[in-house]
Amino acid sequence: MSKGYPRDMNGYGQIPPQANWPDKAVIAVQFVVNYEEGGENCLLHGDDSSESFLSEIVNCLPWPNKRHKNMESLYEYGARAGFWRIHALFTQHEIPVTIFGVATALKRSPAQVEAMQKANWEIASHGLKWIDYKDHSVEAELADIKAAIKLHEAITGQSPQGWYTGRCSVNTVDIITKLGGFDYVSDSYADDLPYWHHHKERDQLIIPYTLDANDMRFATAQGFNSGDQFYNYLKDSFDVLYAEGVAGFPKMLNIGLHCRIIGRPGRIAALQRFIDYVKSHQHVWFARRIDIAHHWREHHPPPSRSNLPSMLDRETFIKNFGNIFEHSEWIAERAYDEGLGSAHDTRTGLFSALALQFRLATQDQKLAVLKSHPDLAGKLALSKQLTKASTNEQAGAGLDNLTPQEHTQFTKLNNNYTEKFGFPFIIAVKGLDKSRILEAFEQRLTNQRDVEFSTACLEVERIANFRIQALLA
Repeated sequence: MSKGYPRDMNGYGQIPPQANWPDKAVIAVQFVVNYEEGGENCLLHGDDSSESFLSEIVNCLPWPNKRHKNMESLYEYGARAGFWRIHALFTQHEIPVTIFGVATALKRSPAQVEAMQKANWEIASHGLKWIDYKDHSVEAELADIKAAIKLHEAITGQSPQGWYTGRCSVNTVDIITKLGGFDYVSDSYADDLPYWHHHKERDQLIIPYTLDANDMRFATAQGFNSGDQFYNYLKDSFDVLYAEGVAGFPKMLNIGLHCRIIGRPGRIAALQRFIDYVKSHQHVWFARRIDIAHHWREHHPPPSRSNLPSMLDRETFIKNFGNIFEHSEWIAERAYDEGLGSAHDTRTGLFSALALQFRLATQDQKLAVLKSHPDLAGKLALSKQLTKASTNEQAGAGLDNLTPQEHTQFTKLNNNYTEKFGFPFIIAVKGLDKSRILEAFEQRLTNQRDVEFSTACLEVERIANFRIQALLA
C-alpha cells in the first residue's frame, strides 16, 4: 500500500451516493444533545484547573488549582434546568434524539438518564470526561475510552453504540476503529453524509457531526448573539439541504445542542420555531444517529478496497498501470513512490498522479516517452508486436484494415514526420476515423518542432487518460 497523503480531499466527489432515506425522505434531520454537565474540567473531578470552554463567560481562561464557582454554576444550570426544558420540547414533538453523554456526567445525573431512556433516546458515548485529548498518548487515550465504555454500560445497562470524543486527538478515530464494537464514530466534520473510514483492515462508519449548526456558537467570539440568528442559520441550512434532496441528492442535517446553552429561555424559543418550520415540510426523516448508522450500513456497506490504486502493493500497481504511458514504467514507479491516497482512487485522481510525473520529467525523458510510441499502422502493427492497448486503440480507428493505397500513404507520412521531428506521430485515436487522422497528420507536419513536441506530449496524456478510463470503468 502506497504511503501517501492520509487525508481524503475527494470524498464522494461531484455526485454523492443516493441516501435512500426511509419513506422517500429528501432529508434526514438529526438532533444531538451533548450532556457534559458534571464531566467538565473541575478540581472536584481530579483535574488541575477549572473549565474554560463553552459557557456564558466568553474567552474565559482556566484557573489552575482553583475552583471557578461561576463556571461550575453555569454547567449546573444545564443539568438542573436546561436539560428538562429540552426534554419537554422534544418529547412534546415526538422527535427522537441522540445524547452525546460524558460518562462521568451521566453518573452524576441519574434522573436525567432515566428520562433519556424513557423517551427512547439513544445515549452515545462522549468519552470519560469532557476534556481535551490533543496531547494524550495513544495508550492514555485508549485507557480513558475503555473506562468510559465500562462506566457507560454500568450506568445505562448497555454499551454505547456511537462515539464522539469532541476535543479529540489525531489518533481518536483510528483508536475507535481498531478497538471495534461501535456502529459509528462522529469525530469528523468532513461531509453531509456518512462515509467509511478504513484503518488496518477494518472499516468504521463515520457519521459526521457539525460545529456550525450548533448552539456552541452562542458561547464563542464568532457566533450567534440572538435566537433569531440561530433560527435563521438552521433554517437556511435546512432549506439548502432540502432543495438538494428534492433535486435527487438527499443529505443529512446535524444540529448540535448543549443543555447549558440552548436550554436558556431566550434561546430555546428559536429551536421551537425551527422545529415547527421543519415539521411544516413533507418527506423529512427525524432520526437518531444509530438509526442513520443502521440504514447506511444496509444501503451502503463498506466498499471493496482491494483493487483501489492506493491500496495496491508497489509491484501490483506497476503491473496494472506501468503501461498507461507507453513502455514507460518509470512514471508509475515515481507516482507510487511519491505516495498515493484516496484522492487517486478515481480516474481523475490516478491520471493526475501519473501525468504529474510525466510533466515533471526532463525534456530528454519526455522525448523517450514519445519515442516509445509506435507508428500508426506501422511495422510493429503489421507484425503484431504492439502492446494490447495500442492494438485496441489502432483497431478502434480502423487502422488495422487499411487498403494498400492507405497503407502507403500512412507509411510515407510516418517517415516524413519522424525525419522532421525525431519522434513518431502521436495522436489519441479514440473517436477518430482514418480520414480525420490523416488530416491531422498533414496539418501537424507544418508545425515547428517545439510546437509539435508540446502537441505530442498533450496527445500522450490524452491516450493515458483514455487508458485509465478503460481500466477503471
